[in-house]
Formats: sequence, C-alpha cells, structure tokens
Amino acid sequence: MDPAQNQVLAGLLAACARQDQAAFSRLYQSTSSKLFGVALRILRREDWAEEVLQDCYLSIWNHAGSFDAGLSAPMTWMTSIVRNRCLDWLRRPRIEVSLARADDGGEDPLESVPSEDPGPLDELARSADARALGECLRRLEPKQRQAIMLAFYEGLSHSELASHMRQPLGTVKTWVRRGLERLKGCLGTL
Repeated sequence: MDPAQNQVLAGLLAACARQDQAAFSRLYQSTSSKLFGVALRILRREDWAEEVLQDCYLSIWNHAGSFDAGLSAPMTWMTSIVRNRCLDWLRRPRIEVSLARADDGGEDPLESVPSEDPGPLDELARSADARALGECLRRLEPKQRQAIMLAFYEGLSHSELASHMRQPLGTVKTWVRRGLERLKGCLGTL
C-alpha cells in the first residue's frame, strides 16, 4: 500500500480512537474487502469469515487508540487482528450441544461441555513445539524466514509478499515453498 493510503488509514484510525463514527464507516469501506479476503483465505467458509470480521471491526473500533504508526502500517495492524482472530476461531472446539435436559432423563448439556482451558500437558507440548519451530526458523535463510513470517504472521499473499519485499513473484513463491520444505524437514528431525 502506498504511503499516502497508509497516512489516510492512520488518520481514520486516529479518528476512530476519538469515537468518530463517520471515520469508522470510511475505514470499513476502504478496508473490509481486503480483510474479508484474509479471513476467507484462513477460514475457508464465508459465514465464518463474516462473523469473525464483524468481531474484528469491533476490536478495531475499541482499540484504535493503541495503533502506533511507528510500529506497523495500518493494514498490517488490522490484518494481524483478523489473522489472530481467525486462528482463535479455528482453535475453538466445535461442539454440538444436544437439547436434552436433566429433567427429561438426559444428561445436562452444559455438564458434557469440556473445558476450553489448556491443561498442563497441552501447555508443555505447545511450549516445546514453539521452541522447535523457533529453532527451525533460525536455520532458514534470512529471505526464506522473512517471507514465511510475513505470509503466516501478517497474512500476506504471494503477490503482497512480492510487493513488500520488492522481489519478483516467482522468487518469493520459491522462497516460501523451499522454506516450508526445510521447516518440515527440520521439524521432522526435532
């Protein structure tokens, strides 16, 4: 995105922090299609993407004051909110709760819902996985690591990566593909 557009979006976010509803409407109109695309790419279901995006814009409205143009571009900041919300959505357990009630002789559905909180073994596995991933990422060539990090942590597409890294599209695709192959091999040995 060009610097002028970044400046416009940063101004709209600042106005949203002051509770300016008209600015929020303009922000939504100029960013929603791109952010919906990010959500749809991750979730692969339109209904989920719509629901998550609505929640994301509520979060953007409530946290617009925490945006810092010195740390990231406005679209990068909003894309990371969408990406993180989508990943949280995918991690949520999908439970079909029956309508049985204890007084009908059935089990109380709320009693059968497992806790969403991770247990100690889950936390241990997650921290070990994070350490292994960090070690494998450090072993990648710098350009491969940067391309993968931007794609997965910032939600950039191949064409956005090429533009951001100022490299040909084919080169960026190769970096991502080869980097992922190396990560897979590295994680398999750890």
